Amino acid sequence: MTVTRSLILFVVAALAEIGGAWLVWQGVREHRGLLWIGAGVIALGAYGFVATLQPDPNFGRILAAYGGIFVAGSLAWGVVVDRFRPDRWDLLGAAICLVGVAVIMYAPRGS
Repeated sequence: MTVTRSLILFVVAALAEIGGAWLVWQGVREHRGLLWIGAGVIALGAYGFVATLQPDPNFGRILAAYGGIFVAGSLAWGVVVDRFRPDRWDLLGAAICLVGVAVIMYAPRGS
């Protein structure tokens, strides 16, 4: 259950951070305005809060592992939202990152 909860929290955090950054991007680069930027800032703040809900007490471990989720999630966001087509190297890199997440977060530890 702890691994499932952790993975769900990582996905929620990724949606908040990637979505927030995308909203800011849209507000600034696509000239959609301050409401988009403000919504992005709120989503980015939500990301920071969601990360605190992880069951592991180690900030550094959580953020390091989340980096891999962010990489894979960013590519997935690009595919779904921006119709980006990742190449095999993008996919390989994301897979490597996800293996890193599994090792950092879910490897058995003797504590």
